[in-house]
Amino acid sequence: MKKLLNKPDRFVVEMLEGILAAHGDELQSAGSDLHCLVRRRRTGERRKVGIVTGGGSGHLPLFLGFVGPGLLDGVAVGNVFASPSAKQMFQVTKAADQGEGVLYLYGNYSGDVINFEMASEMAEAEGIRTVHVRGNDDAASSIKGEEYKRRGVAGIYFAYKIAGGAADAGLGLDEVARIAQKAVDRTRTVGVALSPCIIPEVGKPGFTLGDDEMELGMGIHGEKGISRTKLKTADETVDAIMGIILHDMEIPKGSKVSVLVNGLGATPREELYILFRRVYEIIAGMGVETHRVRLGEFATSMEMSGASVSILLLDEELARYLDKSAESPFFPAP
Repeated sequence: MKKLLNKPDRFVVEMLEGILAAHGDELQSAGSDLHCLVRRRRTGERRKVGIVTGGGSGHLPLFLGFVGPGLLDGVAVGNVFASPSAKQMFQVTKAADQGEGVLYLYGNYSGDVINFEMASEMAEAEGIRTVHVRGNDDAASSIKGEEYKRRGVAGIYFAYKIAGGAADAGLGLDEVARIAQKAVDRTRTVGVALSPCIIPEVGKPGFTLGDDEMELGMGIHGEKGISRTKLKTADETVDAIMGIILHDMEIPKGSKVSVLVNGLGATPREELYILFRRVYEIIAGMGVETHRVRLGEFATSMEMSGASVSILLLDEELARYLDKSAESPFFPAP
């Protein structure tokens, strides 16, 4: 294992110390626990619905990279690929609440689900109303008709961005939750892995892939995909990814979509543009317009090589909130 770290069991704590040292003008810990982070509010901000997320480390900028104006208000950070505790989620909830209630917006993983439900009970006991929306955009992780079983991956970015815009516009908790759920329902993601990743405290790859192999549909924790094949070309890979997405979600001619091409940690941006080139050819050939294309690292898996494609089917309401300004230490405002 070659990694730039000190002690493996200090990996997450020292990462969080570094983030707060670098971005202390934008982020702060909620109390004494570094795993509980909230954004620093600006003078003159009006009260609004709070938005809180949480999840395991190892996926930067997911989850804590999306805390900032126009995005999220707080995040509970777990160890690598592990859920934060309910107590940590509750600590963030109290700090993020401004008296308008709190939206819990997080990935559909069993540990996160259980702990956010427990945190919700703690919050309700203190008079803080919470509503849950779970990202489940990974179209390869369960069959059509059983979307409730699907994992949340890079496409949750769209829900973060749109929910953040709705909250900043002054909408109430139920409306922010409705719009976030609509974004979730209209987003599909499929990824492909070319190499494994290493959890620092484990010290060895969590799975193996041959030098000439790739796995379609693999999850961001190394969850088994839907097929393992010989390495394909970029165009062949995109054709396979888009084939799954378009089979799962109808995108009518004349509609508008937002596209996110996400690197999993060790994929050069040049390769992401090669992938998007083919995505664009397919979408344009369908008579569909692209809006707000995003390329880069949004949900990684340590040093895994590979990428994912997320498609959000827009309507006027979603586009309006997607277009609103936002920023975080990882995504500075233009």
